[in-house]
Amino acid sequence: MIAVAWWQSLLDGLGAVLAFFYRYIPNYALAIIVLTLAIRVLLLPLAVKQIRSMQAMQAIQPKVKELQRKLKGNRERLNQEMMALYKEHGVNPLSGCLPILAQFPVLIALFAVLRFPSGLTHIPHSDSNHVVGQPQDSRLYVDLINQRPQIHFLGVNLVCSASQAGGTVNLDQKTVAAVPDLKGKPPLDCGTGFPVRIPYYVLALLMIGTTYIQQRQMQQASPAGNQQQQALTKIMPILFGVWGFIFPAGLVVYWTTTNAVQIVQQRYMLAKQGSLAGTAGPGGDGRRKEPPRRTAELGKGQAEPTGRAPGRPAAEHDRRPAAGTGSGQGRRPQGRGRNAGDRKKRRKR
Repeated sequence: MIAVAWWQSLLDGLGAVLAFFYRYIPNYALAIIVLTLAIRVLLLPLAVKQIRSMQAMQAIQPKVKELQRKLKGNRERLNQEMMALYKEHGVNPLSGCLPILAQFPVLIALFAVLRFPSGLTHIPHSDSNHVVGQPQDSRLYVDLINQRPQIHFLGVNLVCSASQAGGTVNLDQKTVAAVPDLKGKPPLDCGTGFPVRIPYYVLALLMIGTTYIQQRQMQQASPAGNQQQQALTKIMPILFGVWGFIFPAGLVVYWTTTNAVQIVQQRYMLAKQGSLAGTAGPGGDGRRKEPPRRTAELGKGQAEPTGRAPGRPAAEHDRRPAAGTGSGQGRRPQGRGRNAGDRKKRRKR
């Protein structure tokens, strides 16, 4: 009973928030988009956690690949070592899927609220004794009851689904009994003819496409080794393709907007994390790592030879006879010795 009461409270709360936005933005699609942005703000901590998890998984990929190479034939040992590696670095491979899983309750709740006509029970309205259109009724409730143009978006009736497009839908009598204001109202009008269905199909395709891009983006940010994410990348677009066909168009607008926001958010945060990782040194101090100097390769206290001609290979230079010996001495160029001998001969003359 407590769970049922909690769920009903969630549905009524979403309906009240949607009606509140619609009061000031009397367009059903825009009200749904604003509600979507509000939900994304609430889920922002989970999104940040998801990005950090993806970055952590990417950072340990070299070690993961090394384990996979060493323990290729021992799957049980590989799983044990992988779990130990995740524990050592504090990485949870499933945390990247957490924001998606957290959105499913919201998606189901919005489906219950946006579904027509049963969702009307969660939209704030007056007692059934009041007449529709009086101040006791919310603007959203009145427009949904009367099927006004404000609930349409780009030729799509947002309370209809793609499967219902191009025809009329009779109202369920049980729902009509629960919402007396529907008595005497005509059937749900979802257009007439095939051309009317095209905007519904386009909207469903946008839902599928943005879902795929969003999942693909996550997979690229955390490549190889995350089998759960790879499975989601394949399954989610197919799953949402089915849902986009049977869900009300208003819910498709919600999920498409959610995907678009998340794509932009992940692109920004991943690019920012990548730039920080590229400019940070081994200690993470933010300074770019300098390339090692050649003198470090020659040994401590040993100077770089000065007699080598530019572009001459090291092996050819090393075959020259050394002009001197001793630790820390450079090789004296041969040309310098000949010049000294010529000066002595000129003095004798």
